[in-house]
Amino acid sequence: MIRLGSLHHVAIAVPRIADVLPFYRDTLGLAAGPVRELPDQRVRVAFVGGEGDRIELVEPTDDASGVARFVAERGRPTLHHVCYVVDDLAATLRTLAADGVELIDERPRRGAHGMVAFLHPRGSGGVLIELMDRASLREPIR
Repeated sequence: MIRLGSLHHVAIAVPRIADVLPFYRDTLGLAAGPVRELPDQRVRVAFVGGEGDRIELVEPTDDASGVARFVAERGRPTLHHVCYVVDDLAATLRTLAADGVELIDERPRRGAHGMVAFLHPRGSGGVLIELMDRASLREPIR
């Protein structure tokens, strides 16, 4: 068994960040960080809110990417994943693999704010779960 830390963020996959950012920033009053490109993941991301109410908006930059297919299948912005902080990501992944959990990432990789890895949704009842290494967190997140 692993021990999850706090919820870091909830991610929403969107066709275009520019189309939805005004709602979160201007209508809901959530502070918005810069839009960042993650070329290796073929996405652009923007975080809104703060600790306790952080939302990551994820926009595909490549029509063939997993996020692009995810958005195309649903045809609208929708929940993409939830992210939890863990104390030792590499050890957590080894424990989960030994317990038979299907991993998307067998090793940590660079994310928007630190080292991350994803668990396959087949193992969690259909929800994509991202784990983020606490020691690699870069603050502030905006």
